[in-house]
Amino acid sequence: MEKSDKEKYSIGGKEERAKMTVKLAGVCLLCVVAIYLFHIAGAEDPYRFFNWNVTYGDIYPLGVRQTGILINGQFPGPDIHSVTNDNLIINVFNSLDEPFLLSWNGIQQRRNSFEDGVFGTTCPIPPGKNFTYILQVKDQIGSFYYFPSLAFHKAAGGFGGIRILSRPRIPVPFPDPAGDYTVLIGDWYKSNHTTLKDHLDKGKKLPFPDGVLINGRGPNGVSFNVEQGKSYRLRISNVGLQHSLNFRIQNHKMKLVEVEGTHTLQTTYSSLDVHVGQSYSVLVTADQPSQDYYIVVSTRFTNKVITTTGILRYSNSAGPVSGPPPGGPTIQIDWSLNQARSIRTNLTASGPRPNPQGSYHYGMINTTRTIILGSSAGQVNGKQRYAINSVSYVAPDTPLKLADYFKISGVFRPGSISDRPTGGAIYLDTSVLQTDYRAFIEIVFQNNENIVQSYHLDGYSFFVVGMDGGQWTTASRNQYNLRDAVSRCTTQVYPMSWTAIYVALDNVGMWNLRSEFWARQYLGQQLYVRVYTTSTSLRDEFPVPKNAILCGRASGRHTRPL
Repeated sequence: MEKSDKEKYSIGGKEERAKMTVKLAGVCLLCVVAIYLFHIAGAEDPYRFFNWNVTYGDIYPLGVRQTGILINGQFPGPDIHSVTNDNLIINVFNSLDEPFLLSWNGIQQRRNSFEDGVFGTTCPIPPGKNFTYILQVKDQIGSFYYFPSLAFHKAAGGFGGIRILSRPRIPVPFPDPAGDYTVLIGDWYKSNHTTLKDHLDKGKKLPFPDGVLINGRGPNGVSFNVEQGKSYRLRISNVGLQHSLNFRIQNHKMKLVEVEGTHTLQTTYSSLDVHVGQSYSVLVTADQPSQDYYIVVSTRFTNKVITTTGILRYSNSAGPVSGPPPGGPTIQIDWSLNQARSIRTNLTASGPRPNPQGSYHYGMINTTRTIILGSSAGQVNGKQRYAINSVSYVAPDTPLKLADYFKISGVFRPGSISDRPTGGAIYLDTSVLQTDYRAFIEIVFQNNENIVQSYHLDGYSFFVVGMDGGQWTTASRNQYNLRDAVSRCTTQVYPMSWTAIYVALDNVGMWNLRSEFWARQYLGQQLYVRVYTTSTSLRDEFPVPKNAILCGRASGRHTRPL
């Protein structure tokens, strides 16, 4: 007998048993945190409080039972709604039987990489314990998401949308939509996350995924309701493990308005490539005859194309979807490259502040350093590994940021990775790239592999100034966009190609730069960027949080007094 949605996504009695524990653990701590934050952040920025219980539960996204990671019984997890400069106080109770962390893709954690939620910055939440994240979405707007960063938890869920709205006084370059929907898309496996992790731990590559999900559901499992003549905002994030996806809506156009916190030129597209880890906002107007229409998501650059569908449902619909789902691009690289180049910043629109986005003239600033990062794949000790500049990252026993803060030696070496590809064999190390606070640098991602890659940098937005085929050279700078390149935090690199970015290193801390192909980052295709200053001023960086969990060689140390 087919299970109801309620039965499929229930988490049983374990959630009920944990609820009281979560409340008791959270209420007192949240009160203390609120008092503390009132003093450090000022009373003018609002606070939003969240109590989350993380549990296992049975889910059936592709019709078979598997173990998912749920937040407050939900898969995907609840959305975070916020406004620029809000303080987000998120108490996370770990009801799993293993350590757990959440990270906040695109949230810049200004002066506060301790809260970033990756193992290089934050100690895991032990089973049966809680931790309260203290985040401020300082000077940010836009569409992002959160996800579990440890082990291979991301393959089980635990992700959800984040939206940061503009403050009421700040103009937005389009009318308020009639509705605002989070659309989380991604490839998916029927195997449990523990099975996939075991596969990687044995030195093997992951198989091809089994399907594609929209908001945690399989084919025709999700619908979005619209009214004739009205426009709606769709916040699309690719939260999958590996594959670029193409998003389209039958007989409807999409107007791109925002990319990872930047208002864009409002270009209209019939379909949109969303590479893994990326987020886009589009406006869709319900301007077609009243019926149901297919929403289609399909894999890109794969020999076998996996497709899934959802429904755009008009409120006065005269009938169900009709005809085949519309086709989209499959393996065409040039099509995707040209679309990527067409995504540009709206220079006259306001961002999180009233001044126009174009008032920062990044193209007139001289870069002080060029870093070229090249990926590679190979075997180390008979097992599959991935690397950047020949270094395959291995995590130490202590978060890098805590080791840096407490001056614990032997955990990492600043500058333990070269500025350039070495061409040598892959080797294991804890790779930390040393950089200077307030430097303005150029990073080139060189992809000599025959796959589309995707890179993300925590703590920052960067300007995607150029991308093209072949090897990057200094002459490649002649084709850079130095006027209205889009500023974002995740960028694709096409096969046998390069992508160049400019970054203003204005956020002190330890920041993860990683492949968004989750098996690749798990097996070493990541590093940390140490943005360093000798200053100890609170204007440059906050000290370790009072409630920080201390682990590894930082155990027994003392956080600062409240």
